[in-house]
Amino acid sequence: IPVISHCFGEVKMKFTIVFAGLLGIFLTPTLADYDISVNDNNNSGGSGQQSVSVNNEHGVANVDNNNGWDSWNSLWDYGSGFAVIRPFKKKSCIVHKMNKEVMPSIQALDMLAKKNKLQGRGPEGPPPKSLIYSVKPDKVNNLDQFGKFIVTMCKGIPTYMAEEIQGANLILYPEKCFNVDILWILNISLCEEAMEN
Repeated sequence: IPVISHCFGEVKMKFTIVFAGLLGIFLTPTLADYDISVNDNNNSGGSGQQSVSVNNEHGVANVDNNNGWDSWNSLWDYGSGFAVIRPFKKKSCIVHKMNKEVMPSIQALDMLAKKNKLQGRGPEGPPPKSLIYSVKPDKVNNLDQFGKFIVTMCKGIPTYMAEEIQGANLILYPEKCFNVDILWILNISLCEEAMEN
């Protein structure tokens, strides 16, 4: 009987090791950080090259749009519930609350971006979801309220708060707007009067 229980113990141990190894293989992609790059091959009116970096451990996604003087950077902090867009030619940061009903979850962002990239979706694909924000004229004095990642990105840069305009239409909203298209998934319009052009 000791020999049988010893053999059973070895089989149980091998099964545990194999199961743990398989679990590691399946969990690693969901826990790891990842990068997605998308090129806009349409030279006329193209939006340049975008890349997304996701840090699942900290719950942060960073979107970079490289398009010369029209470049911008956006950071989505799922932990604090705030996002920031930094248009380089405006030399400022614009912070807004994340609308989690419209903005994809951190888990869905990877899937949506890869799906759109593989299908080559862009201007010909279905329209992205849209959010319209009104940028407040007063500068934000205390960045700490938005979390450490936004503080790091915007420290020393004029920062403004933007509030979502529910049910707004850009045609009906007369102020000048800065548009951010994120991987053909989401279009964000920041409409303002206060910021310098």
